Amino acid sequence: MTAERPAEPGKPILDVEGIQKLLPHRPPFLLVDRVVAFEPMKKLVGWKGVTMNEPFFPGHFPGKPVMPGVLILEALAQSCALLAMMSLGPEEAGKLTFLMGIDGARFRRPVVPGDRLELHVEVTKQKGAVWKEKGTAIVDGQVCAEAEFMAMLVAPKDA
Repeated sequence: MTAERPAEPGKPILDVEGIQKLLPHRPPFLLVDRVVAFEPMKKLVGWKGVTMNEPFFPGHFPGKPVMPGVLILEALAQSCALLAMMSLGPEEAGKLTFLMGIDGARFRRPVVPGDRLELHVEVTKQKGAVWKEKGTAIVDGQVCAEAEFMAMLVAPKDA
């Protein structure tokens, strides 16, 4: 994938099956449902449809379900990993992305069942195997959370 590509209406750039080819995460811990925009080495937009069926809602919180902030950050981190993997191309397939740090995490509004969580990530710096990216989670045009992520891509044999 070499050029900026917004998804055609009704058609994602990458669906959940394609995402599972790039990330080792699986339900219920896979927190990105589709990629709808992608520009190599620059940015990616993913979606997570938040439903009442999420396994964390019965305990967080009974009678007032709210998506845990740490899982919003995880969804952004998975989107960051997708941006790196999609940018590097098939020759890097199979690498794992290890989170090294999260800075400046801020939570602005709750995410609740029925929300479509938009996961906007962009590369701020990349050197060798280390990637720094900024992520912003948005629902209905409002920022829910934001943070900066640092991660390293590693071959499974070196993990």
